[in-house]
Amino acid sequence: METPTWLRVPSPEAAVARMLLLSWVLLQVARTSGTTEVVVAYNLTWKSTNFKTILEWEPKPINHVYTVQISPRLGNWKSKCFYTTDTECDLTDEIGNDVNQTYQARVLSYPADATDYSGEPPFTNSPEFTPYVETKLGQPAIQSFKQVGTKLNVTIRDTCTLVRRNGTFLSLRDVFGKNLIYTLYYWKASSTGKKTAKTNTNEFLIDVDEGESYCFSVQAAIPSRKANQKSPESHIECTSHEKEVLLIIVIVVLVVLVLTIILSVTLYKCRKARAGQSGKESSPLNAA
Repeated sequence: METPTWLRVPSPEAAVARMLLLSWVLLQVARTSGTTEVVVAYNLTWKSTNFKTILEWEPKPINHVYTVQISPRLGNWKSKCFYTTDTECDLTDEIGNDVNQTYQARVLSYPADATDYSGEPPFTNSPEFTPYVETKLGQPAIQSFKQVGTKLNVTIRDTCTLVRRNGTFLSLRDVFGKNLIYTLYYWKASSTGKKTAKTNTNEFLIDVDEGESYCFSVQAAIPSRKANQKSPESHIECTSHEKEVLLIIVIVVLVVLVLTIILSVTLYKCRKARAGQSGKESSPLNAA
């Protein structure tokens, strides 16, 4: 009687072959699953203020690392922030030589052990970025101010940047020239009604009422832009005639006090001298 097919025992050679095939399949599955665990970056965002430029993205890596590449339009890719576990990369040095150029960046994802990775890494492209028209203006700072009579002089500190020209770092005024406008908001310390003045330099000289104290702040702007036109306003500064008057009063009081002391000492010495003279005239020897 013939043994049924389902009861036949496979030969040792066939069993070994099947085991090898199963092992190979499992290895491929493991490799494939390992590759799919490399997460592709998303939400790539440019953050730039006064040309300090950082690319940010998500997510935080768990079992992978990132490398960033940047390129001007139609240029070559340059790698930065190699195999990093951060989710940001400072690209200021790469955009600082030509802020009028349009740039694109991309974030490549690698397995954590990137040195053994030989495949083509997945990546995500960023939006294009043109620093000259897209960097935000930082909060300006007032360098000095002085009110004399009916004139108020306010000078704005010229902000330095990391933009380079012939190896020299430029200021915001160097980069934007007359396109950079400052607006001065000023008002009497005793009032809330604001007035404005504008200049395409870094200095204001405005007419004010004599004897009044004034408060003011400054805002930078590039009116030719479609977006990111204005900076935050600077901190508020105030002139103070009350302080000047108080200083004058203190000085006057000190002068009067010093003169009083000098006069008192002088009178005391004079009285003492007179008393000594009177004593000599009334002594017994003089009477004899």
